[in-house]
Amino acid sequence: MKAHTRESQATMTPQKSLQFLKEGNQRFQNNLKANRNLLEQVNDTSDGQFPFATILSCIDSRVSAELVFDQGLGDIFSVRIAGNFVNEDILGSMEFACKLAGTKLIVVLGHTACGAVKGACDGAKMGNLTKLIEKITPAVNAVKEPKDASERNSKNSEFVDEVAKINVQLTIDRIHAESPILAEMENNGEIKIVGAMYDINTGAVTFFE
Repeated sequence: MKAHTRESQATMTPQKSLQFLKEGNQRFQNNLKANRNLLEQVNDTSDGQFPFATILSCIDSRVSAELVFDQGLGDIFSVRIAGNFVNEDILGSMEFACKLAGTKLIVVLGHTACGAVKGACDGAKMGNLTKLIEKITPAVNAVKEPKDASERNSKNSEFVDEVAKINVQLTIDRIHAESPILAEMENNGEIKIVGAMYDINTGAVTFFE
């Protein structure tokens, strides 16, 4: 499989880009890989890059977007931060990726058993991590069940994973609200913004469409 070129990127639509990622994750789940020569892709991308998707994911070592979607060099922009939320810098990176570099799809990828989400569920405080976790707190508050405070913590895996899902949706809401550029591009059909969850037990990605 060759690295994307300006010409191949131009043929990509938001839906086709999403399908590429779905097929890549299916290969990953089946322990298969597309046939690609990475050193050849190094040479092919030395004069430019033409990715088709931008993926915002957590820093979790088990959730490498390139691996779980079986993508090569020059295929995706990968943005990683604990808790996969957005700020001005990440929004700016996404605007560059879509408006200037031509990606057709933004995926906000959460995952099960997320450590940052667990920290938010427990109200953890430690150095700069405190401020980071506060950005996930709105997702904790948005999950109404269970009401029993003793069950609203990191020991409740179902609660943690529900918070992670809501955090993905709230992140997409922030992208729409805080980036007029990306919101307009999506309204015009130039890009698609979707959420997804990665299951660390199975390797499967479930997209929210």
